Amino acid sequence: MPIAVGSKAPDFTLKSKTASGLVDVKLSDNYGKKQTVLLFFPLAYTGVCTKEMCDITAGLSQYDSLGAQVIGISVDSPFAQEAWANSNKITITLVSDLNKEVTKAYDVLFPMLAGVGDTSARAAFVIGTDGVVKYAEKTAAPTELPNFDAVKAALA
Repeated sequence: MPIAVGSKAPDFTLKSKTASGLVDVKLSDNYGKKQTVLLFFPLAYTGVCTKEMCDITAGLSQYDSLGAQVIGISVDSPFAQEAWANSNKITITLVSDLNKEVTKAYDVLFPMLAGVGDTSARAAFVIGTDGVVKYAEKTAAPTELPNFDAVKAALA
């Protein structure tokens, strides 16, 4: 079960790789300014994850118009995330949870994905400007996408 709606979102500072180098992305930097959509995904360079992040990139203006920043979180290194994003024209902010601390804090760890190791499950959270969880969903299987209509409704 992911953390509950109505609970305070666990804050984090994770690394993102940009053209200018490694940068810190801190969830609480959005507090008081904009809502945040957190999208946990298992692994870069996999079919469903690539489709999800490409689709989100294509519809990013919808999230902008709802006053939200979208952040993708996986256990990949920031360097792998950057290469994957560049090769697939993914423009949302991607952050590395290599140590799985944030994945565990949000209770969305997927044990032994395909027998290769622990990853993030596929999950979506909407965090309000007050830092409180407004929407939480962990899909039943890594091949299933979150309900993006429900995510957008929570933002509206």
